[in-house]
Amino acid sequence: MLVIFESWRIYGCTNYKAYLAPEAASTCRTLPRSPCKLDLTEGFVDAIELSPVTPVDKQNDDSETPSVLLTKHRTQKTREKIQFVTLCWFVYLEGWNDGSNGPLLPRIQTVYGVGYAVVSLIFVFACVGFITGAVSNVILAERLGFGKVMVLGSLCQVLAYCIESSGPPFPVFIFAYFINGIGLALQNANSVSYVASIKENAEVKMGLFMAVYGAGALSSPLVATQFSHLPRWNLHYLTSLGIAITNTIALIIVFRLKPQKECLSEIGIVDVDNSTSEHSHLRQIFANKDVHLLAAFALLYVGAEVTVGGWIVTYIIDVRGGGSSSGYISTGFFSGLMAGRVILLWFNEKIGERLALFIYAVLAIIFELIVWFVPSLVGDAVAVSIVGVLLGPMYPIVVNHAGRVLPRWLLTGAIGWIAGVGQAGSALVPFIVGAIAQNSGMKILQPVLIGILGLMTALWALASRGSRRPD
Repeated sequence: MLVIFESWRIYGCTNYKAYLAPEAASTCRTLPRSPCKLDLTEGFVDAIELSPVTPVDKQNDDSETPSVLLTKHRTQKTREKIQFVTLCWFVYLEGWNDGSNGPLLPRIQTVYGVGYAVVSLIFVFACVGFITGAVSNVILAERLGFGKVMVLGSLCQVLAYCIESSGPPFPVFIFAYFINGIGLALQNANSVSYVASIKENAEVKMGLFMAVYGAGALSSPLVATQFSHLPRWNLHYLTSLGIAITNTIALIIVFRLKPQKECLSEIGIVDVDNSTSEHSHLRQIFANKDVHLLAAFALLYVGAEVTVGGWIVTYIIDVRGGGSSSGYISTGFFSGLMAGRVILLWFNEKIGERLALFIYAVLAIIFELIVWFVPSLVGDAVAVSIVGVLLGPMYPIVVNHAGRVLPRWLLTGAIGWIAGVGQAGSALVPFIVGAIAQNSGMKILQPVLIGILGLMTALWALASRGSRRPD
């Protein structure tokens, strides 16, 4: 057998043509074939011709014409604007809520017959509510999702304003502040982190977002001052209730109870969790040094902001002998706050946000010293407004900084915690001022504020400098 095979291997290739018909031999000479090639017709070969494999999403993009892509882009931008305006409406309500306290505090003291320390329980209960909401948000944001948590927070505010507008006994009245604190913390945490996730013009959007807070805090004292002189002063909370109801409706219509990832995808932003850690987000957040530094800064900052807006009216009346129109000084402060967050954006960009915050803090301390040592109603009012301008950009700078140095997969929970702790400061610091003023008088307001501004400056110096977010 082997002999036959070898004979064929040597001689077959040269002599096999002799056994073929002439036509076949000619065909073999003119059309040589590879031994491994299938004998397929040309049409069949064309039918099974292969092409490079393209991912499905790339195929979809390639199949879309430029006009379709342009329409899609415009739709996404329109949705982004609608979402942004909706969140701005909430933060307007938040500013409205905080700005109402200053003009109403003297009337609340008169109606319920309480002193500085007891009326400051308003801030204590709000503080406990803020902390409860901030801690709960880290868990609820993962389990329920962005849309449901936002609506839950807005419903808490609706309930709180219903209670406050009825003019209940003082214990029930301050308990409503606890419920309101939970609602504000849930919404503030999620809305701030959502705006921080928008990549295009992030600093400008955050500045405008925070400026709307100032607009709410600017307009509410104008209304609250009028209600503070009426027999049914508590009806002021009906205006807050109306805004809260519209806020709830807007959140349901725009975000439709969807999680953040889906809402961001509607505006062309892909939110991907790149975490490789086996630990939960909650544990990773609390293990991050920058989170605690920025949260402590936010606590002191928001505390100072609300303390000035809340107690400055009482300070002007008791220490400077101001009249019933002193409530408008609070309006001047919050108008400065709103203006500073917009008009100083160019300055932040020019010299850098880190250096800008140091400059604002030093100048704010100088103008607080003027309020402390210059006994002039007009001079104090102007200085307080300038302090508002200087404090305005600080919080947006801190949130932008968090967006740069913290991992993106922790951003929602981390900024939520920072914002929640900051809102706790809006209750804690005013209460401390009220408790001290109970024994020492309201003249202690300015030295306490200067001390807080100094601590804020030290904390900002300890925060991480560069952009090192591991995306």
